[in-house]
Amino acid sequence: MTDNNNLYRPTHFRRLRTNEVVVGNIGIGGSNPIRIQSMTTTDTMNTRSSVDQSVKMIKKGCELIRLTAPSIKDAKNLYDIKNELLKRGFDVPLIADIHFTPNAAIEAAKIVEKVRINPGNYSDKKKFQIHNYSKTQYADELKRIEDKFTPLIKTCKKYKTAMRIGTNHGSLSDRIMSQYGDTPLGMVESALEFVRICEKEKFKQIILSMKASNPLVMIEAYRLLIKKMHQENMFYPIHLGVTEAGEGSHGRVKSAMGIGSLLMDGIGDTIRVSLTEPPEEEMPVAQHIIDHIKNVEINKQSTLKNYKDTVNIGGNTRKTNSVLNIGGNNHPIVISDISKKTTIRTTDLLPLGYRYSSKLDKWHISDRACDYIFIGNSVVDFEIPGTLGVVTNYKAWRFSKKGYPKLSIQDYLNNTDFSSKLNFLDIHVDTLDENILCKIRSDNTVVLWLNSKRLNTVYEYRKIINILQSQNIFNPVIISKDYNSINKDKVQIAASIDFGSLLLDGVGDGVSIFNSKLPPQFINNLLFDILQGSRKRISQTEYISCPSCGRTLFDLEETTAKIRRKTSHLKGLKIGVMGCIVNGPGEMADADYGYVGTGPDKVSLYKKQEMVKRNINTEDALDELVQLIKDNGDWLEA
Repeated sequence: MTDNNNLYRPTHFRRLRTNEVVVGNIGIGGSNPIRIQSMTTTDTMNTRSSVDQSVKMIKKGCELIRLTAPSIKDAKNLYDIKNELLKRGFDVPLIADIHFTPNAAIEAAKIVEKVRINPGNYSDKKKFQIHNYSKTQYADELKRIEDKFTPLIKTCKKYKTAMRIGTNHGSLSDRIMSQYGDTPLGMVESALEFVRICEKEKFKQIILSMKASNPLVMIEAYRLLIKKMHQENMFYPIHLGVTEAGEGSHGRVKSAMGIGSLLMDGIGDTIRVSLTEPPEEEMPVAQHIIDHIKNVEINKQSTLKNYKDTVNIGGNTRKTNSVLNIGGNNHPIVISDISKKTTIRTTDLLPLGYRYSSKLDKWHISDRACDYIFIGNSVVDFEIPGTLGVVTNYKAWRFSKKGYPKLSIQDYLNNTDFSSKLNFLDIHVDTLDENILCKIRSDNTVVLWLNSKRLNTVYEYRKIINILQSQNIFNPVIISKDYNSINKDKVQIAASIDFGSLLLDGVGDGVSIFNSKLPPQFINNLLFDILQGSRKRISQTEYISCPSCGRTLFDLEETTAKIRRKTSHLKGLKIGVMGCIVNGPGEMADADYGYVGTGPDKVSLYKKQEMVKRNINTEDALDELVQLIKDNGDWLEA
């Protein structure tokens, strides 16, 4: 049995061993590369549109294609879709997505290379009812599931069809909820109930997933799954995804930090990025994530000799002392770099959330205004807003004594003239020795500004945190990285993985990105998106929207855009936008309000998981949603 305490090497890359599962002509797990997959948004009964969209996805790099099969009729039409793809010269494996219809799963398993079932609703109908099961009653429930599930297993064995058992955070069965609650442990046990039945039938062609819209929940569930699997000597491949991630920058950031954090742990054999956009837009994002992990793997060697891993990834938030508004109970700060400008003017702060009105002689500050600016040796020719801190290089600070200094190790060890309130100390893992550690420990004005010149940034910073923890040093830390050598799309993904991996594990009192080639507003928004995605600092409304599929009952992209235009000022509110009841009240478990398609041109509205308005006409639904938010006291005028 594997030692569970050594499943992860927090400061080294090591991909966890899994068994290979063959899906058509594609191997998943084992020594195979990480595979990219996605799902069509078309009606499965429309063969031509399904095939056309599949071809677009394949040409963008999709290696496995999933289609919804809500009925036996849909499942049977997968045969025509498969044949038409073959006629066009594409033999990509197909996956049937099944929720409430075991008979459709059995039919699909005769045709496609893999079926995906959701254990929360494969043999259970979600009624959101809590029962107190006796041991006998619970055993009877498991026997009922086994009887319903075994025919699919036997079909998969006969036709050599693989299976994904895919748990979703929001669609746990009432049985699981009664036993474990709405928890990562419940997600894991929901899947393992079905896995144990498969093993009883000696069926091993299984892939597992633990999806949630909240990356924190998702990551905890996957890590727990690996631990539980290894306890039972299981090594099934893992499918990664952040479900209902949304669209645009926010969707990409959430997906990258959730998927990328786990890949950094060595967990994951195939990935799907779920965006509320055309599915072919998901592939470039997925590829950027994989490319970043490949770079880390290539540069995985340790930089510290005789080093012992003791970092508790997935542990509690690192406790830090408060230095002004940094660390302690403060939310993480954002530091914007504008040091390449010789003279800083009021207009330079506009992309960073500060707008100056000369008529009123007043600053207007947005919810996404940075907390500090780093100006290096530059000069500021105006009175800085009172809420904004200025950081300068140490030599410039000694001359002006304005703002707060950023010091090198040499500056810090060889001088005594510092700010009495706040000093930023530039830290690299190789610069930490007993002298500097001793001085930091007794200095309650120092914030450590972490820097790494290597590609494996996460591991470098975990090493620094490990050293600080072992020395009982509680100074706040700023997570920082220079991304000047890569483009906009890659910066978005790389920073989300590098920063998100640390923030989601409770490390980081501030963030900063250096890239002089990209617009300052893009960098500033990216940093706030990363903090929002990690739930460390909420600065805008959050939308939990599914990526659409053949079950969707309205135009999801257009509808999400309309809802966003009307509600984007409601900072901190979470609104779920779901195309159908499958991705409805359960899947948006994390949302405050829900907008769910329940029939053609019909929408039902939810407060949390409770349906409060049923089957509203689509044209009235947005106004009704706004009224619902107002009735519950959560509306603010823009």
